[in-house]
Amino acid sequence: MQRTAVTGAMLAVLATPAASQQLADPWLPIQAPAVVQAGEASPRPVWLPPLASLILPGSGQFLQGHARGAVYLAIEGVLLLRFFTFYREGEREGDQYRDLAFSVARAAYEPMVRDTAFEYYEQMGKFLDSGPYDADPGPAFMPPEDPESYNGSIWNLAKETFFADPDDPPEQGSVPYQRALAFYQRRAVGPNFLWSWRNAGLERDLFQRSIEQSDEGFRRATRQLGLMLANHLISAIDAFITGRLADAGAPVSVRSGLGLGTNVNGPGWSTSLQIEF
Repeated sequence: MQRTAVTGAMLAVLATPAASQQLADPWLPIQAPAVVQAGEASPRPVWLPPLASLILPGSGQFLQGHARGAVYLAIEGVLLLRFFTFYREGEREGDQYRDLAFSVARAAYEPMVRDTAFEYYEQMGKFLDSGPYDADPGPAFMPPEDPESYNGSIWNLAKETFFADPDDPPEQGSVPYQRALAFYQRRAVGPNFLWSWRNAGLERDLFQRSIEQSDEGFRRATRQLGLMLANHLISAIDAFITGRLADAGAPVSVRSGLGLGTNVNGPGWSTSLQIEF
C-alpha cells in the first residue's frame, strides 16, 4: 500500500509540464515543484520597513514597492560623499598647519616632539611667540614677565589669581608665590614646544588660515553627519506612516527630496518630507 502511494505521487509529479519538459531535454536545470502550504502566507511585520529605512534610507520604501526609496538612497550617497570630502579637507589643512608650526615657528628651538594637542596650535595662532619657559639663565627658576608672549600671559594670570597685589609679588618661598609658580608650570609651554613667528609673517598668516579652513572642514563634515541622521529618521517615519495608512486603507501621497537652501551658516543641503492624506 505504501509503495503504491509513493508510485502514485511520483506519477503525479512526472505528469507536470516542468517534469515532461525535463524528460524531453535532460540538460535543462532541474526545478523543484512548488510546495503549496495550507493557509495564507504570513504578512510582513509592520516594523520591518521602518527598521530597514532606519538602517539604510530608502530600503523600507523599496520593501513597500515605492520607487521614492531611490531618493533617500541618493541623498545618503550625496551626503556621504560630502562628508568624506570635507573631512579630507580638514585633515589636509591640519597637516599643513602642523608642518608650518614644526618647520618654521618651532625650528629654531630644535623640537623633538612633532605633534601635540590642538589647543597648543590655537595659542600659536594668537601669540607671536611663546616666550621662554625659564627667563633666568642661572640655576634659579623665573617665569617670563612679558605679557605679550604666551608664557608671559600665563605668569601674569597666575599673579592675578594668587597674589594680593600682582604688582607687588610676595617672597619666592611664600605659599602664594609657590601656588602661582605651580599654576604657571602646569599651563606654560615647556622647552620642547617653544615657538616664534618673528620674521615669518607670511608663514604665520598661512598657518592661521590653515587652522580656520581645517576647523571649517571638520565642522562641515559634522553637519553632513547630522543631515545623514535626519535622512535616516525621515525615511523611517515615511515608511512607518505609509505602512500604517496603507493597512487602514487610507489614500496617502508622500513626497521626499533633497534641496539646496540657505541658513545662518550659508548655503547648505536639506532633506524634506511631505505627506498628504
